[in-house]
Amino acid sequence: MSLTPNPQLFKGQQLRKQACLALHAIAFEGRSANDVLNSICFEQGSDNGLFRALVLGSCRYFIRLEAIANQLLQKPFKPKDSDLLCLIVLGLYQLEYSRVPDHAAISETVAVCQQLKKNWATNVVNGVLRNFIRQKADLLTKVDSNWDTKFALPDWLISILKPYYKGQMESLMSAINKQAPMTLRVNRQKIGRDRYLELLLEQGLAATTHPIAGNALVLEHPVSVEQLPHFADGFVSVQDAAAQLAAAILSPAQNSTVLDACAAPGGKTCHLLELYESIELTACDIDHERCQRISENLLRLQLRAKVDCQDLTDSNYSDEHFDAILLDAPCSATGVIRRHPDIKLLRKASDIDQLVELQQQILEHLWSKLKAGGRLLYATCSILPQENEQQIGQFLERHSNATLIPLAPEIQQLSHSKTGCQLIPGQLSMDGFYYALLEKATN
Repeated sequence: MSLTPNPQLFKGQQLRKQACLALHAIAFEGRSANDVLNSICFEQGSDNGLFRALVLGSCRYFIRLEAIANQLLQKPFKPKDSDLLCLIVLGLYQLEYSRVPDHAAISETVAVCQQLKKNWATNVVNGVLRNFIRQKADLLTKVDSNWDTKFALPDWLISILKPYYKGQMESLMSAINKQAPMTLRVNRQKIGRDRYLELLLEQGLAATTHPIAGNALVLEHPVSVEQLPHFADGFVSVQDAAAQLAAAILSPAQNSTVLDACAAPGGKTCHLLELYESIELTACDIDHERCQRISENLLRLQLRAKVDCQDLTDSNYSDEHFDAILLDAPCSATGVIRRHPDIKLLRKASDIDQLVELQQQILEHLWSKLKAGGRLLYATCSILPQENEQQIGQFLERHSNATLIPLAPEIQQLSHSKTGCQLIPGQLSMDGFYYALLEKATN
């Protein structure tokens, strides 16, 4: 399907047609939301904002809205008409979760049938959307009776989380669906956090200091980076507060050699260099394009590091040994679903075992690259025990020369795990994250 905007269409229909095609590319073609959204640009900034909101909002609630659509459809669409299911989901999202007036949501959405060259579906789509308004209370009662359709989460994910987060499931699933705040990391080499907060307030941008991430400011409302004072000058970066904890937890010694593994796009690399100016840092990632993003961030922040595009599971990777290693491991990203709701549609249960095996391979290889007495910080943006507490527990069983180091009390007290520190979405406005600090014995 073409994702190229047609300027001849009325703006409302054009926007919804593109949103429908984008949603289809994610839900049925397996493309990431970032990939799809970055391929489309409207002339008006407000149109881009609405387009992104419609696509990401429909992803966020797709499982719930699909269940509602299935109740209202007399028979399911054929696979070749899955774009119509996406169109209905898009319409239901507007009716249930957006401020778009009902009449506009229905008329503009129904009109897209013609643009999809499926005029025969006009009455079907119109009927489903209007019947939703008429039967809304009963329909919502039905979908709210099951966690998967109430919270729009896949069954497999709920099954993993349920035994591990007993008594917390409803609040956790609710937090996963809430909009994440925009959090900034102030570059203290350029400016103090309190002074930068003053600059924000002078620009009319309300923000608060984060209680445990010492360089973090949480914006009251998200804005484009162009609106941030001195962003281009390297005064500030966008990074969740949970991710900002990594540098201080690892806390490399002066003049030490540090490896940031799986480093792209370079947020933690840059934070380490901002805080610990004397370290010699190598940032490594397997993807050439993502390595380029590391270099771009280093350039904007006027920092220096060696950027190495390598496969960390390759036994031939580097003979060098490091004093400190940060491993931000490839993971399910279940702790950042609130930022990337397409994960609900793209991630599969079968992915987890493969990710756990990959994490183990990388962890084992990097442990061999850590000097005696050195420290390795294992991190993920996951909330799954297999990738976190269980992964590290099994590693400790295999390695008698590894010791788990307690984190600072203000961080450790937030943990939802016995081994390491498991943060969950929404805690102190943070993403879901996991940290385990390991020290290698000297003999």
